[in-house]
This record gives sequence, structure tokens and C-alpha cells, in this order.
Amino acid sequence: MMMGTLRDLQYALQEKIEELRQRDALIDELELELDQKDELIQKLQNELDKYRSVIRPATQQVQGRSELQEHQRTKRQAISAEPANVQQLSHVTLPNVPKSAKSKELIKSAILDNDFMKNLEMSQIQEIVDCMYPVDYDKNSCIIKEGDVGSLVYVMEEGKVEVTKEGLKLCTMGPGKVFGELAILYNCTRTATVRTVTSVKLWAIDRQCFQTIMMRTGLIKHAEYMELLKSVLTFRGLSEEILSKLADVLEETHYGDGDYIIRQGARGDTFFIISKGKVTMTREECPGQEPVCLRSMGKGDSFGEKALQGEDIRTANVIAAETVTCLVIDRDSYKHLIGGLEDVSNKGCEDAEAKAKYEVENAFFSNLNLSDFNIIDTLGVGGFGRVELVQLKSDEVKTFAMKILKKRHIVDTRQQEHIRSEKLIMQEAHSDFIVRLYRTFKDSKYLYMLMEACLGGELWTILRDRGNFDDSTTRFYTACVVEAFAYLHSKGIIYRDLKPENLILDHRGYAKLVDFGFAKKIGFGKKTWTFCGTPEYVAPEIILNKGHDISADYWSLGILMYELLTGSPPFSGPDPMKTYNIILRGIDMIEFPKKITKNAANLIKKLCRDTPSERLGNLKNGVKDIQKHKWFEGFNWDGLRKGTLTPPIIPNLTSSTDTSNFDSFPEDNEDPPPDDNSGWDIDF
Repeated sequence: MMMGTLRDLQYALQEKIEELRQRDALIDELELELDQKDELIQKLQNELDKYRSVIRPATQQVQGRSELQEHQRTKRQAISAEPANVQQLSHVTLPNVPKSAKSKELIKSAILDNDFMKNLEMSQIQEIVDCMYPVDYDKNSCIIKEGDVGSLVYVMEEGKVEVTKEGLKLCTMGPGKVFGELAILYNCTRTATVRTVTSVKLWAIDRQCFQTIMMRTGLIKHAEYMELLKSVLTFRGLSEEILSKLADVLEETHYGDGDYIIRQGARGDTFFIISKGKVTMTREECPGQEPVCLRSMGKGDSFGEKALQGEDIRTANVIAAETVTCLVIDRDSYKHLIGGLEDVSNKGCEDAEAKAKYEVENAFFSNLNLSDFNIIDTLGVGGFGRVELVQLKSDEVKTFAMKILKKRHIVDTRQQEHIRSEKLIMQEAHSDFIVRLYRTFKDSKYLYMLMEACLGGELWTILRDRGNFDDSTTRFYTACVVEAFAYLHSKGIIYRDLKPENLILDHRGYAKLVDFGFAKKIGFGKKTWTFCGTPEYVAPEIILNKGHDISADYWSLGILMYELLTGSPPFSGPDPMKTYNIILRGIDMIEFPKKITKNAANLIKKLCRDTPSERLGNLKNGVKDIQKHKWFEGFNWDGLRKGTLTPPIIPNLTSSTDTSNFDSFPEDNEDPPPDDNSGWDIDF
């Protein structure tokens, strides 16, 4: 009996041991599995880190898109900085505020870590570092208040701050961070509140100082390049306009002592101007023999000019004799620009018959007074005033759009120059793709602009209601804009505010450009510096304050195409600064949806090149390059110009007073604005 019990216990013990062994084996298996999982997690983590820079912007963009879809139902307001005064730049002395080497390094690092400011040139960053001045705040102080107007950008050196938006905490920030940077681009309200958690030490710079640095850097470089170009025999006889364009496309290249800049016998299509250092030119008279030194060259000397004419076999060596900087232009850029500028200067001549027609028209409108019109309905409402449909009392069939602007609001926002420019440009613009301005009136409170009534409605409204357009519909409206731009650019005028909100359909369904508040006559080969436009449509050179020209309009044409095809612009963030940072990352970072065809995507990308001199429309053949693009293959440009081409959307209109294609707007119950008798509007 005792033996049986012991045997039973032995069996039970062996079973228990076997069970424990199996458990150990299972634990080993699980541990192995966990090790493999850890390894997999680590691999995934590495992949995530590797692609985070791509994933995060994409996620932000998707979030931005959904927010944009929501606010797309309300019209986007254009923004504008104070007009830039280029003439005064040479007289401005920038402050140089003493600071320790540690502080300088901290400010520089903070700027290079900031999504916007890291795009600036090193020389500009250095000047910003020098100009920044110290500002201290105690604990629980408000540095920036949401909704207030600001003009300072800050870098934090010591302490901690809390950022809130609409009462919700966004984040806390410590030393080495930049904040408030939108204020250095233009006069705007702050988008968040920044309060101190501890006492803080900050460095600050204001908008005027920042803009001066940005503009002056570009202008000084441009002036240097112009001087060098004028000293080159090949370019003697070229106009200032063409030289200015050439200066824009020159690229700096750097060489070390002993580097070959050109090798004899090699093919080449580039022309060089020495801007710094010395070079030696040598030639091998016979293969295998020592090269003969022909001459030395220094600053202002040039070589390789035959490459511009098409002879591309190099006949000598050019070797850097010390550290050398050259300005380089290639044959294609040279030919593109020379051709483009000569062509554009001869365009825009209106025939005598058209001029006679407009003179008769002017005589009719010059005899009218404000009291000759009745207001029928409101066509639009904006920050500056309203647009009313008005009817001529003496001839009820004749209706017009009357834009009514508050004079005091124009003065308060310093837009007098823009409004004057709008009037002058529109009165002289005689194109079927631009809304006509017939004449202006004024009183002590308002300016009145009597314009052609286009009752087909705004393209923005139609796009909002339909969601997006197909290829052929987008092609028609894009072509209308191309024609408008061809006309304006031939007269040296830049438009600067393209978007669906500023395109209106006439009774036939043809699109016309309206609202010329940001248009400016800059001439040929010239630049302008004022930050203006609608955030999603602004070109990178405007954001970086490098100076811009008509090529900024071609950038916006690419954005318009994308928005018409998809319903949303390609670059959009939850606030303007985030939008600008996405724009600065470039069009190649945007994933195009499948609904955009290969040819459409190709054209958009060629219009939205980061470098203005590379954009389609801004090359030798001008707009012809756009008109001949594959996306426009088979499009009837002649029919469009003559008005015989059938539009994709034909408005439903019952009479000259039918406003059914416009949204309804509440009656104007605001108190009249204060008088403005300062006299700035003498030309109206």
C-alpha cells in the first residue's frame, strides 16, 4: 500500500516536472517571439523616423485640407503689407545691438530651426541676428494677445511661455524658439496668445527692420550683378530691362584654388563672369605638350561667350588661381530671356478702330452723374465696401456694377496707392477677358467705380456648388485667364490676386478678371516688393521678400488650375504662416489626386517652379509656351478670342437685372463711415 502511494507520488511529480518543462519551453517560445516583435518594432520605429519628415507634413496637409473644405464656403480675404519704399533703402541705417557670442549662436540656431526663417539666406540671417534687441518679461505677463495687431517677431533665450488659442492650450515653449513670425511679413492680427510661465529673456526684431534687410540684400546683389553685366562686351547694347532679367537668372558658382572651371575640348553651354578671385587661361597647342599660359583674369572679366551663340567646344582651359566665385548663365536661359523681352515689348498695340470705339464710349460716360442711377441689388460685399447692380434711369436696359468703397477704410489700411493703381489700370484695360471700368465718382465718404455688369455669377460660387470641374471646363477658364494675363503682361502690368473669387462670368459664360486692387504697372524686367495676395496663391519669392514680377502671376495660374480641378488649392494650412511654410516646401511635396490628368499635372508643375525664371509663361516664348502645352492640345484659342467658342457653363439669365446667379446679401444697415477729405483721391 505504501509502495503504491509512493509510485503515485512519483508519477504525479514527473507529470508536474514535465508540465513545468513544457511551460519553460512555452516561455522560451514567447520570449523569442517577444524578441522578434521588439526587433520588428525597432525596425518600424526606424522606418517611421526615416519618413517622419514626409509623413508629418502630409498629415498636416490632410488636416489643413479638411479645415479648408470647411472654410472654403466663405470667401478668402486677400492681404497686403504697407507699400514698400525701395528709394529709402539706401538711407536706412540698421541697428547693430551688442550681444554675447552665446546669444548670437542661440538666435541663429533658433532661426535655422524655424520652418519659415530657415529659408532665408545666411547673410540675411546674420543681419537679423545683429539687429535683434533684448526684451524682458516677468512671470505671468502677456507677450502676444490673440486678435491684437503685431509687428514683432521674438526669439526666446531664457524662460518658458505658454501658447493658447481661443482659450485652449496649444503648447509650451522654452529657449531657442522663434514665435510671432507672421507679423514680420505684413500687418496682421495675432493668431494666438503667448503668456510667460516664468520670467523670460527675449530678442526681438520689427517688421520694418526685417523687410529692409530682406529687400536690401536682394537689391545690393542685383545692383552688383547689373554692374558686372554692363562691363561685359557681349551684353553691350542690351537695354536695362533685359540686363535686369539676366541678373535674375545668374547663378553663383564657387571654385577652389586649382579647380578646372573649363576644360579644353569639352562641350559647354555656359558663360562665366568672375565676381571674386583670379583665374588662369591655358591652351594645349599639341596633344601631350605642356599647356601654354594665355592670360590671367580677375573680377569683371568673362569667358565662354561663344557658348551663348551655340559654339560649344571649349578652346582653352580656365583654372582657378585662388578661391573664385563666378556668375554663370547657360545658353537656353540667355536665349529664352533675350527672345522673351524683345517679343513682349512689341505687344499690346490696339488698332485705331478699337481706340475710336473707346473714345465714343468715354464721351458717353463722362456726361453721367451718380444721380443718373438706381440701385437694383447687391452683387457682393467685401472689407472695403459693396458692389451693387445699378440701372441707368434714362435707359432701363442698361445696367452696370457699381463698386462702392469706404474712403476712410482705404486710408486706415494704407491702400491709397493700390486703389489709385486699380483705377488707372482698369480704365486703360481694353480686353474681353478683363471687366471694364467706365468711370469713377466720389463724395466725402465713398469712391464709386462704374463697371461692366457680368451677371453670369462668380466662378467661386459655381466651384463651391459643384465641388470641382472636369478637365475641359477647367481648360476653358484657365484659357480665359491666360488671355487676360497675356494682355496685362504685354503692358508691363502684374495682377497679383488670381483666385476663383476674382473671376466672374459674363452673360455668355466667358470668364473675366475683376478686382485690380493689387495690380501694378511695373514695366519690363522690373520687380516690385510689396507683400500682397491671397495666402494660398502667394508665390515663394513674395513670401521670402525677394522681389517679384509677372512670373508670380504664372505661379498663381498653376494654383488656380489645381483648385478648379480638385476644389481645393494644393497649399493650405490651418493658418497663413503654416500655408506659407507648405508653399516653401514646393509643389513636388504635394501628392496629386488621380482626378488630375498627367498632362494637367505636368503643366501645373511647370507653372509652379520655385525659381521664377524657370516658370512656363516667363520664358522666351512667353504665354505661347502655355498655349502650346499638351494639356491645351486641340483647344481653339482663336475661337476663344473671337467669342465663337461655346463655354462649358452658359448662365441662365432672363434680363439685364437678373441677379439670380449671385448669392443673396443682407441690406447695408451699417452706419455711414466718417468723412475723408484728405485729398488723396484727387484723380477720381
